[in-house]
Amino acid sequence: MTDLTDFIRALSQENDQPHATLRALEALVKHVVGARLFTLMTFDEATGEASRAWSSQPQEYPVSGRKPADRTEWSEIVMERHQTFVANDIDAIAKVFPDYELIRSLGCGSCINVPVVVAGRVLGTLNILHQAGHYTPARVAASEMLKLPGALAFILLENNALTGDSE
Repeated sequence: MTDLTDFIRALSQENDQPHATLRALEALVKHVVGARLFTLMTFDEATGEASRAWSSQPQEYPVSGRKPADRTEWSEIVMERHQTFVANDIDAIAKVFPDYELIRSLGCGSCINVPVVVAGRVLGTLNILHQAGHYTPARVAASEMLKLPGALAFILLENNALTGDSE
């Protein structure tokens, strides 16, 4: 069983950072709300770009590159209002994510995107996907507790980027 204690233990490890922490965050997400696919996206306010920093399925969703963070209904909900975006069927996902066919092919038909906000700034999002209908109001409410571990992970990622540490 994975809990917050396991995440804290991983966070405090000296070696294999940020990977140890990100693996532990993924395990915590799966334990708290369930996930078939889990990714972390960071956002650069200066450039207006998003970047995938972690992926539970790196072949389908690699950790690489940057893309423009376009202004959409999703960005208004998540980036501006700092609210969790919920889509519980593939049609709702298709309205905001052009890669919905890939999402469907992975057995995912619902998602929650949890913004991680510190001092008014969105550090990134926890993108959590599962089968259709999986994200009930109770699971969405439970996702709130993932924001603090998410913030620590994003801060660790930022620190590693600033210091040049990647392993």
